This record gives sequence, structure tokens and C-alpha cells, in this order.
Amino acid sequence: MIKLGFRHSEGCKSMDMITAKSTDKSPLRRRIIIKVGKHFLRWMGDFQARHSLISTTPVIGNDEFTWVPQLEAAYADIRAELDALLKNPEDIPTFHQLSPDQKRISKGNNWKTFAFYVYGQRVDDNCTLCPKTAAALEALPGMRTAMFSILAPRYHIEPHKGPTRAVIRAHLGLKIPKDRKSVWIRVHDQYLHWEEGKVVLFDDAYEHEVRNDTDEFRAVLFIDIDRPMDRLGTLVNRVIVRLIQASSYVKQPIKNVAAWNRAHKK
Repeated sequence: MIKLGFRHSEGCKSMDMITAKSTDKSPLRRRIIIKVGKHFLRWMGDFQARHSLISTTPVIGNDEFTWVPQLEAAYADIRAELDALLKNPEDIPTFHQLSPDQKRISKGNNWKTFAFYVYGQRVDDNCTLCPKTAAALEALPGMRTAMFSILAPRYHIEPHKGPTRAVIRAHLGLKIPKDRKSVWIRVHDQYLHWEEGKVVLFDDAYEHEVRNDTDEFRAVLFIDIDRPMDRLGTLVNRVIVRLIQASSYVKQPIKNVAAWNRAHKK
């Protein structure tokens, strides 16, 4: 078993200060806008379900997306780039250091993320470090967000819901503990177990949670893909995505990624 020392380095402290500073500057108005926006997007879920061209179930079959075999075939190259990053885990930020809105479900040093795309915005430095992963992602039609998601041993991501059904969540299993039954994701009332080199698809607008009850790290390639919709649904989703892209929900993480990369440039 490879042990990863996710220590809280001086770089992490500097990023905490950056994040705290940006959060302190965020007024109550910003938090209210985000909360109201999330409620609106969830209200839109019924509309999106009616206009969806694929299943609206919590878990979605891999046969509904033709690109799944292509992504699975890139597993070895993607895993090699992840392993290279994990040699210096202190250079990988936690989810809430990049996106303060995630601090309810991302605590301590337990959930690390290495972002490639944030709602369509390319993180050039990270894509350059992992060119084969970036190429595999760029071949996916409708890819919006992508990152390595690394979960520490014995950590539980509490139940939560994504803000919109405009996207479908995909996970490519990269580094999965040997005791697969003790690491899982629950989506609504269904439990999924990852497998290295295999994709799972689900609708994260349903309540979901993740638990790693092992002594090993779990890592996946986390991807959001546009939900295939009919013409009206596609038009509405484009508007919703543009509103999300213009919000602090997206802009703040992009700024924080850039700040983190500047602080950790070697």
C-alpha cells in the first residue's frame, strides 16, 4: 500500500490565508445569491428531466454515452500522471481551499482535488502537467468540469446534492482500495463501488454521499458532462450554464486555482 503524507505544508497555510481573505470579503449578499441560485436550479430539475434525451434515474448506464470505452482505454496513461502528482501530495489543494462553498463537505486535509477544467474554463498549468489526461478530457463532447478527486482513508463526504441536472457526473476509477466493498458512493438509494479503469455515471442532483472505510486512498477522475437534451432543453441549459459561469460559484474557484499554482510554482 502506498502511503501518502497529506501534511499541511506552508504552501497550504498560504492558500488558507488566500481563501480566508476572499471569503472574508464575500458579503452576506453573495451567500444569499448562491443559496437562492441553487434553489432555482433545483426547481429547474423537473423541466430538465422532461427534456432529457437520456435516463433521469440516479444511476445512468454506460451504454448511454458512446465515449465511455474511449475514456476507459486511456486509464493507464491517466493513472500514470496521477501517480506522478501523488509523489508530492502537499502540492495538491483540498476541495474547500479552491472552492470555499464546499467547506461543509470538505473538511481538514481529507479531500484533495487537482482541477483541469472548471465549468469550461481550462486550467492551463494543470493540463500542461498532465497532457495525456487533458487530451482524454478534451475528446469528451460536452465536458464542463474535470479534476482528480482524492479521498483520504476513513473519510466520509456527507450527504449533499448538486445544484443542477444540466450535467451528468462521471467517475473513472483510478486508485481504488483493495477492499472495494468498504469504499462506496450512495446515489439516492443505490450504492456503487468503483473499479480501476471503469466508468460510473450518475445524476448528482440526487442526494449522494461517499465513504471510504479503508486505510487506503481512493482516487477518481471526476467529470461533469452536459446532459443530452432536446432542442428546447439544450437552449435553456446553455443559458443556465452561462449564468453559472458568470457567478462567484465558478469565478472564485478559478481565482483560487490560479493563486494556488502561483504559490506552488517550482
